[in-house]
Amino acid sequence: MRYSGFKVIKEALTGHRGWGPAWRDATPQASYDYVIIGGGGHGLATAYYLAKEFKQARIAVLEKGWIGGGNVGRNTTIIRSNYLLDGNEPFYEFSLKLWEGLEQDLNYNAMVSQRGILNLIHTDAQRDAFIRRGNAMMLNGADADLLSTAQIVARYPFLNVNDARFPIKGGLAQHRGGTVRHDAVAWGYARAADQRGVDIIQNCEVTGFRIENGTCLGVETSRGFIGAKKVGACVAGSSSRLMSHAGMRLPIESHVLQAFVSEGLKPVLPGVITFGAGHFYCSQSDKGGLVFGGDIDGYNSYAQRGNLPVVEDVCEGGMAIFPMIGRARLLRMWGGIMDMSMDGSPIIDHTHIKGLYFNGGWCYGGFKATPASGFVYAHLLATDTPHPTATAYRFDRFAKGLMIDEKGMGNQPNLH
Repeated sequence: MRYSGFKVIKEALTGHRGWGPAWRDATPQASYDYVIIGGGGHGLATAYYLAKEFKQARIAVLEKGWIGGGNVGRNTTIIRSNYLLDGNEPFYEFSLKLWEGLEQDLNYNAMVSQRGILNLIHTDAQRDAFIRRGNAMMLNGADADLLSTAQIVARYPFLNVNDARFPIKGGLAQHRGGTVRHDAVAWGYARAADQRGVDIIQNCEVTGFRIENGTCLGVETSRGFIGAKKVGACVAGSSSRLMSHAGMRLPIESHVLQAFVSEGLKPVLPGVITFGAGHFYCSQSDKGGLVFGGDIDGYNSYAQRGNLPVVEDVCEGGMAIFPMIGRARLLRMWGGIMDMSMDGSPIIDHTHIKGLYFNGGWCYGGFKATPASGFVYAHLLATDTPHPTATAYRFDRFAKGLMIDEKGMGNQPNLH
C-alpha cells in the first residue's frame, strides 16, 4: 500500500476500512544471510538500505521488545550536522542530506522540520571557537551562519540577553538543522524495510552467539537459534551486555540521558536553541510542548530513568537563557540509555570474530545519525569495506591514538 493524500481522502469517505498493518509480524526462519540485532532506528535503517541500496535479501531484524520502544523513541528529536572534526562532519552532513529526502524515500510522513538550530555564544573565546567550527562545516559542504546579538534578539526576543549571568554575544546557526518525529522514523523505516522483504521479529531477545573456530554462525534467542552468514549488532546502550556474550569488552560506558517535555503552549520557540554556558537544548514540538534535555547522569546505569540532581541542573540551564520557561509546567520525563564511547564518537566496524559486526558508541549523537548510520553500516555489511564518510569509526583508533575527540575531553566517557 502506497500512502498519499488521495488514499487518506478515500479512506475517510469509506470508514477507514482499507488500512492494513504497517509491517508484517514475521515468524523467525531457521537462517538468514543477514541478522541485525536491534530494532531501533539504526537497525531498521541498516536493514532497509541493505535491501534497497545494496540489493541484499534474506534479512532479519531482531528486537527484544517492540519497535520504537528503545532510544529511537526516547530522545529530543534534533537533527543537525554542526560538527568540527573531519572524522565527524562529513558523516553527519551525509546524514542530514538523507534526512532531507527521507519522507519521499520511505513514502512516510516523518515530520521532518528544518526549523534551524542556534548555538548561543557567551564569551569571546567561544565566538572564536564557533567561527572555527562554522568554517569547518562550510569546508565540508554544510551551511553555517554566525549571528550577531541583534539578529538573535530579532528572532528570539524572549531570551535573557544582557541581564543574565552569561550574556549572549552571538550564535552559530545551522538553518538546515531542526527536528524529526522520532516514533515516525522507526515506523517509517520498519514499513519500508518490510516492503522490501525484511523480516521484523519483535519480542525476540538475543541471549548469545554461536561461535565456532572464530566464526559467528548465528545467534541464540528467546525464540530459538537463528543462523546467519553475517550478524550486525546495533543495540545502543545495551551494547556492552550484548557483546559480552561474544567475549568482547567494549571501550564504552552506559549512562542514562533524561529528556523532558512541558505542557502544550502556543508557538513561542521557532527553532532549536542550545545554551553555550551549560548543557541545555530545547525545541517546541508540533503539539506545543517544550522538549528539552541536558547532561547524562554521572553514574553508569542500564535503567531508563534518571535522578533528580540532573533534573535540577537541566532546569537551571533553561532558566538561565529564557526565564519564561519557569512558568511552564513539566508534563513528563523519560530516560534513554546512552552508550558513551571513550572519545565521544561512534564505532562502526567489524570485530575480530568473522561474520560479526558492531555499530555503537553513539553518545548524544545517535538519533541525528540514524539515516547515515544505517547506510554506512549496510555498506560495511554488504562490501566488508567502510563507507568513505565512516573510515575513522574503527575500533583500533583507540590503540593508535586516532581518537575523534569532538569536545576535547580525553578518554572520559561521562564527559562526552
